[in-house]
Amino acid sequence: MRSLCKLIVVCGFAAAVAALPYRAQGADSDPGAASIRVESVHVVVSQAGPVLLLRVGNKVIPIFVDIIVAESIQGALTGEKTARPLTHDLMHTILAAYDGKVSQVIVTLKEGTFYAALTLVMQHTSKVFDSRSSDAIALALHFKAPILVSRELIDSAGVEVEKKPGEIKL
Repeated sequence: MRSLCKLIVVCGFAAAVAALPYRAQGADSDPGAASIRVESVHVVVSQAGPVLLLRVGNKVIPIFVDIIVAESIQGALTGEKTARPLTHDLMHTILAAYDGKVSQVIVTLKEGTFYAALTLVMQHTSKVFDSRSSDAIALALHFKAPILVSRELIDSAGVEVEKKPGEIKL
């Protein structure tokens, strides 16, 4: 919890995000179509709870996450360790012990809910798994794997920003 307390509080962010028109519901059904790499990931705290910000260019895609996932993602971003391993730390350790890794994550939006296609590689075999976007992003960060989104998702769900995500005030 200590690392989560260090997160930047973004006033008014939740209200602005809640009003976003997610026009492309179901439009990202082909997760591999024209994917663009997410440039940075940030966790901020809003009045409604932790928000994961995926930055591409001058837009961020906000994804609300629970506090434990936010802490795991923040730990993956900063290298901070908790007293005991969180679920994503454990999964990273188990996969690495068997020479497995996350090779990429593709985030999509269907009917107002974010999903992810998590690609794992083990013993030269690649498999794709359906996942909550937050869990897939946490594992991608632990493995330093690319997080991808479609241009359509950026255009439909992205919020335009001029500042760094930690400085965003909407």
